[in-house]
Amino acid sequence: MSDAHAARRERLSQYCSAGGADAALVTKPANVRYLTGCAPCGATLLLTRDRALLALPAELPPDDTGEHPYAAELPHLVAAPDQDTAEAAAAAATGLRVADLAVEEHDLTVTRHRAIAEQAAGVRLTDLNRAVERLRVVKDDQELAELRIAAEIGDQALGELLESILVGRTERHLAMELERRMIDHGADRAGFPVSVGTGGHSGRSDHLPTDRRVEEGDFLTVSLGAQYRGYTVCATRTFVIGAAPAPWQVELHRLVFEAQRAGREALAPGVPGGTPDLVAREVLRAGGHHEERPRPFGHGVGLEVREAPQLGPGEMGKLDNRVPVTVGPGVHLPGRGGVRIEDTLVVRPLEEGGPELLTITTKELLAL
Repeated sequence: MSDAHAARRERLSQYCSAGGADAALVTKPANVRYLTGCAPCGATLLLTRDRALLALPAELPPDDTGEHPYAAELPHLVAAPDQDTAEAAAAAATGLRVADLAVEEHDLTVTRHRAIAEQAAGVRLTDLNRAVERLRVVKDDQELAELRIAAEIGDQALGELLESILVGRTERHLAMELERRMIDHGADRAGFPVSVGTGGHSGRSDHLPTDRRVEEGDFLTVSLGAQYRGYTVCATRTFVIGAAPAPWQVELHRLVFEAQRAGREALAPGVPGGTPDLVAREVLRAGGHHEERPRPFGHGVGLEVREAPQLGPGEMGKLDNRVPVTVGPGVHLPGRGGVRIEDTLVVRPLEEGGPELLTITTKELLAL
């Protein structure tokens, strides 16, 4: 991956040069990882036109050889005790005679920005303007491969859970088991807290598991995502527990399934980012369901669980090829429960087969 990281750094360097900056100071952990392949807590990357320098915190221990394992492929410096790595990197920029330094203002506190300015006295500070986040939107082959593995891990964990006895177990216990199963299958960790909602909690987005026990006839909604080498995908499925589902459950699941399919099929390069959300929402609205305060039904994924692009009302940008996004509409009926179905897909043109589905666990309304 060193060649891929070097190519990413070169693209960022070209962006900085085009904007008149001699160097970039990258502090956001996900961006540091994207450009270097590692993201030790508190690290800062200084990227000039001819070199990359990784500033590491003093408390990060070296390995047995005396080297820092996170900096095996890059020159590095170690900040002084109690010194912010951004300050150390800014001081290094001064030593390298950088005249114009682009910093990630959206990631820096006022205090850190002032400290950088003090260390880089005489250097003009400009805003990097989320340039790295924009570079991260379109994924390369290695990133897509890691997303596929993350999706496979999540599918395996969920598939195993669905084969076990669920009645009588709590939401919290099921969520903990899913996290353990993902790690057992090779995940770094859960990419975000697993959500398990039963009965009246089902179908809610971002539900925090409780001690409510699964009962016969419940809807069961599970949202999970494994993180693999820093990359996370998202999947949500809704099932029914025990006996055959009631007619209202069948109809609600059918409606959300159709909305989600419409959103998936709307994914294509050049399509406005708000279109998948719009078409999914139109299906739900035709079925009599309307959100007072609509939340986006999709978003980009990668080194962050939620990253650009956003797929929601009012999104103006257009989708690109090789961009992984989620599509996850849902309906929640207060007091009764609901349905939410979410997939992670990679935007692809029709000539390449259309959207590539990463999360393949069945979306059918299974009676577990």
